[in-house]
Amino acid sequence: MSNLEKLDAYFTSKREEHLEQLKDFLRIPSISALSEHKPDMQKAAEWLKDSFQQAGLENLSIDETAGHPVVYGDWLHAEGKPTILFYGHYDVQPVDPLNLWESGPFDPEVRDNKLYARGSSDDKGQVFMHIKAVEALMNENGSLPVNVKFIIEGEEEVGSPNLEKYIEENKEKLAADIIVISDTGMYGPGKPAICYGLRGLAGIQIDVKGAKGDLHSGIYGGGVQNPIHAISEILASFHDQEGTIAVDGFYEDVRPLADEERAAYEALNFDEEALKEEIGVGELFGEKGYSYLERTWTRPTLEVNGVFGGFSGEGIKTVLPSEAGAKITCRLVPDQDPEDIVRKLKAHIEKHKPAGVTVTVSEFDKGKPFITPFDHPAIQAAGKSYEKVYDVPTAFTRMGGSIPIVAAFDEILNLPVVLMGFGLSSENFHAPNEHFHLENFDKGLRVIGDYYSELAEFSKDDLKK
Repeated sequence: MSNLEKLDAYFTSKREEHLEQLKDFLRIPSISALSEHKPDMQKAAEWLKDSFQQAGLENLSIDETAGHPVVYGDWLHAEGKPTILFYGHYDVQPVDPLNLWESGPFDPEVRDNKLYARGSSDDKGQVFMHIKAVEALMNENGSLPVNVKFIIEGEEEVGSPNLEKYIEENKEKLAADIIVISDTGMYGPGKPAICYGLRGLAGIQIDVKGAKGDLHSGIYGGGVQNPIHAISEILASFHDQEGTIAVDGFYEDVRPLADEERAAYEALNFDEEALKEEIGVGELFGEKGYSYLERTWTRPTLEVNGVFGGFSGEGIKTVLPSEAGAKITCRLVPDQDPEDIVRKLKAHIEKHKPAGVTVTVSEFDKGKPFITPFDHPAIQAAGKSYEKVYDVPTAFTRMGGSIPIVAAFDEILNLPVVLMGFGLSSENFHAPNEHFHLENFDKGLRVIGDYYSELAEFSKDDLKK
């Protein structure tokens, strides 16, 4: 029997047992954002440690941090073979609003071949699959074709505030040849995808202050600057009429899109008409000269996320407000630096500040962009394993969102990162009725098991960045 045939037989025989084990994991309400769930976080960490042991991993530990613990395990007996560092998270989002759930968020239930529960897709289900792939290979072969290290954290859903320090302090322990993460999605149903790039993030808040208090618009209007007018003028200055960002130097470090990447995106035949219908808009809008996928995957953005100030209740209030503000986030691409972009935003705001108000800028979230060449052997090997199981070509994509810790892994450990996800964008992660399509659970187990074997064909030198 081939390796894939052995995996298929093993996972078929163990399917119901594995689903029950995953349900046990999903029953633990490991909500990292809520302090009352701290005991549940510890329980989830202990569940993982036990699961590691059952799979055959060694050197198990629950490593304390200033917040929730990190769970570690490894198997390092494949002499001369590459080492995979797998990262995932066991914490989940809060479940509100509870009344919108069709079944309990921590009472896992299978409906229409989908497993419903908080964490089923993001990220417990995908973490569980990697553990079971290790277990399958150990049971079938008595060993693994490569070396593996697992690091599963409990704070991803609150921004991983302690993980970067943990990585810095444990660089030798976490030394590997590649990092594998399954916390992303597929291109669509039945369409596997490997994400090789993520946008970074820079966020600010602009506060505009005028008079010491609200003024009567009849008495003072026309003679005193209106902070809402001022913030509107600042916001309007950020883009030209075609959607290009007008901040001096904003694009100067942007890495150009390679011709082969552009060709790969065109080959995906993305349906912009279907998108417009899905989101309810008459036309798409953005930087000229780029397709929708190029704009959202490979180009930077500056978006106004919220504007506040003045009276917004029912009816009219003839007030000239004393203050107004806006929240801004920029998605960044290689080789942009969040600190540099914030400096440029501040300079732009100062340059375009209207008279008669004071303007302050507060800095918020920052995260660097990430990219690994999509022709890297580890990424191409993952694509090959997907294709064996799904029987369709693998899409190589970037993602418009940001996972700051991925850039931290890349920067601190200087390793290629392979983002091979099995979720779908329709699975309601972070929302009521989160679920995981069991078709991708079943196929994903086989893909992962095969991928570990595919990587054994490479030397350590083959996988260097």
